[in-house]
Amino acid sequence: MDNGNPKNFDSLPADQQAEIRDSKLLIYECEGTESEIKQWFETINIAGVPLNSQELLNAIYSGPFVTLAKAEFSNSQNANIQKWSAYIKGSANRQEFLERALDWVSKGEIGDYMSAHRHDDNIKGLKTYFNSVIDWVSTVFTDVLPEMRGLEWGRLYEAYHGKSYDPKKMSDEVRRLTADPLEVTSRKGIFEYLLGGSVDKKLLAVRVFDDRVKQVAYTRQTQAAEKKGVSNCPLCAIGDTPNKSRIYRLNEMDADHVSAWSKGGDSTAENCQMLGDR
Repeated sequence: MDNGNPKNFDSLPADQQAEIRDSKLLIYECEGTESEIKQWFETINIAGVPLNSQELLNAIYSGPFVTLAKAEFSNSQNANIQKWSAYIKGSANRQEFLERALDWVSKGEIGDYMSAHRHDDNIKGLKTYFNSVIDWVSTVFTDVLPEMRGLEWGRLYEAYHGKSYDPKKMSDEVRRLTADPLEVTSRKGIFEYLLGGSVDKKLLAVRVFDDRVKQVAYTRQTQAAEKKGVSNCPLCAIGDTPNKSRIYRLNEMDADHVSAWSKGGDSTAENCQMLGDR
């Protein structure tokens, strides 16, 4: 560096080039099983700038496969990096795109996959699977949102790529859900929620009825029920059970949406009904 500016070796003065050439490096040459080599790297890795898990695996399973994989996924000049960055969180230089590609194709067994393909002279299988995941995501979800970055797209691809989706409808639903920050508190869960058929609301962390809303709904229902001589649980009141006229205490009831949240119902007192534990 020269005043903060990087310099190439060829641009250095002759004396500095000579100093670098004459410098001595301490090199350890180790032989052993892959498990032993991994342990050595982990031990050496406690000093200096720590290698991350993928950098360690690259060193352990070095060979033609790793060389080709790094040229594709660890090259910051790769024109595809910008597209990949919409779905993958990390840096090409720190091997995080390569790690994700390997994680997807190996179903999480990266070390085993690298060991099995260590001496391969091509990465066709790795590239094909990776591109299949990326192409599938970008086809199903045509809107690229920040919340898509870093999701488990490999797992979602395995679970849902065999299903058919209408990209227009998916786009409309994504926009509807992302426009509802008061109800949907986990925007990252929107995509898996839609892929799964809009069933698992837990993925959205939908805002539940707070205590004030529950109390308002309970008071309203109870007052109306007592006037009619029926249960303050709407379902019990229309049934033919011993609870038909039972008045539940607040702590014996659960809040539910009158108009289902999935159909546009919100979590307000007007749309809240308290149901007894029948």
